[in-house]
Amino acid sequence: MTEPSPKVAHSARLLNHLLGGTDNHPVDRAAAEQMLRHLPGLVTWARSNRRFLGRAVRYLTGTAGVTQFLDIGAGLPTADNTHQVAPDATVLYADNDPQVVALARKLLTGTATYIEADLRDPDHILRAAAATLDLSAPVAVMLIGVVDFIVDDRAAAAAVRDLMAGLPSGSYLVLTHPTLEVAPEAVVRAMEWWNASGSAPICARAPSEVAGFFRGLDLLDPGVVTVTRWRPDGNDTTSVPEYAGVARKA
Repeated sequence: MTEPSPKVAHSARLLNHLLGGTDNHPVDRAAAEQMLRHLPGLVTWARSNRRFLGRAVRYLTGTAGVTQFLDIGAGLPTADNTHQVAPDATVLYADNDPQVVALARKLLTGTATYIEADLRDPDHILRAAAATLDLSAPVAVMLIGVVDFIVDDRAAAAAVRDLMAGLPSGSYLVLTHPTLEVAPEAVVRAMEWWNASGSAPICARAPSEVAGFFRGLDLLDPGVVTVTRWRPDGNDTTSVPEYAGVARKA
């Protein structure tokens, strides 16, 4: 990494560390250690979320026949990213941090591309995506652990709604979000520490609130469940504090 070592941890680099990557800084590793003191299952949580991404993408490219993905808040390429699970698909990543985007472009292999864009501005995302994706054909939107960074409920709901409104029938929404359904006290402590650290704040939402992001879409079975229990393929189904769902736009 060539940029100066930062003083504040970043969620993309912290996740990179939790997933076994090396593109992170001492401040990110220190933050991970602090959060692990509050939430010892954090590594399992992160990796379970990544395994869910793999299962969802394999379903979409296989059964659903999706060939285009818009992965927002993607962070840094680490392992088992969308473009690696779906090597024959067109994959466009978006992140709102220019340093993350610059580094990700250097690290990325294959035909996937990155744009700098913020989920809070879905119109800009759709305009920028049109240069890479065919927005007249179905697109799978991946919102993996990113909506929790929009802590205002109305703004979060509007961002997801407006994004899906700009895509054609047959498109899909794949979304994961932290909840307090599992180890609530530990999750609250970890989030309080993170939010007090100067990093971008995050929030947890109830499963019913997570389900609200799919309003107006056809939610696939088994509905909104902990990520480990969405169509498990033999992996550990122990619940983690992250819920997920996949839905289709009719």
